[in-house]
Amino acid sequence: MADPALGQLIASVLEKVVGDKPTDNVFTSQALLNLLKSGSGFRSLSGGRVIEETLEYAENTTFRSYSDLETLDTTRIDVFDAARFEWKEIGGTVVVSELEKARAQGQEAKFELVTAKVNNAKNSMLATLNRQFYAAGTANGGKDITGLATLVSSTPTSGTVGGIDRGTFAFWRNRQTSGAKTTTAFDNLRGAMRTTYNNCSKGASAEHPESFIFDQTSFQGFESTLTTNERFTSKDSGDGGFKNEVLKFKACKVTFDEDAPSATGFCLNSRNLKFNYPQGRWMKVYPSVTPANQTAEITKMLVIGNMSINNPRRLGVITAID
Repeated sequence: MADPALGQLIASVLEKVVGDKPTDNVFTSQALLNLLKSGSGFRSLSGGRVIEETLEYAENTTFRSYSDLETLDTTRIDVFDAARFEWKEIGGTVVVSELEKARAQGQEAKFELVTAKVNNAKNSMLATLNRQFYAAGTANGGKDITGLATLVSSTPTSGTVGGIDRGTFAFWRNRQTSGAKTTTAFDNLRGAMRTTYNNCSKGASAEHPESFIFDQTSFQGFESTLTTNERFTSKDSGDGGFKNEVLKFKACKVTFDEDAPSATGFCLNSRNLKFNYPQGRWMKVYPSVTPANQTAEITKMLVIGNMSINNPRRLGVITAID
């Protein structure tokens, strides 16, 4: 008697396929990427050797009180400079063999394979970018995106960013506040958020932060400090009793990102933190090609760009949250 591996049930009954595409079990919320994309943080540039942020960093110190016909100070004061950031490249491929396409056609196809693979590739690119947005940019031989670990540093008085030494030039330092507890868990978090928010604002009336982004544990720590509400609703902002996306601190949205570093919260805005890309080089998909020695089609996908800052004093980080 034959004893095949599949068995009678599999041989006699077809699977019931539910849905017309695979269900995502992989990708995260990518809150930082979405913050930049939703505001003015995504910037398309025409090109250039590097990304250059033009800066106004000093007062003209010749201004003072003087008496009638007293000689004015004619010293030429330097008040402008520039920070420069290198272009980075992120790329990948989608490979579909002729055998895969032959199997996944007609009524036997559970879903459109090529389309699904391309969509997965796009989401994989976004996931890679979002992770690199939090890192220092030193991985893979320095080829990674220059991320928040460098641009909004936990040690803002040291290091060179965009060609400017933060140890020498105080204007080029982001804000940093400790969120370490004194006695009970998260007892200093709101105070640290208050200090960071105000430090990152331009006085009390202008240029306020747009978002606090935490890791999940720190976000839940913030949530635990809020007044308990069984339910409250707002027609403008949604159901604040149940949805994380409407939690705020002052005018600042508070959220978390699965890719954010632990025990850390970033205070950000899309005016002073940018992701720059050359025109036509954001999620560029190239026409498929067939290798001479393989029965397959290969599609390339590319992003060229990098993050930059133009006023780090409006950006902040809360560290050591517990």
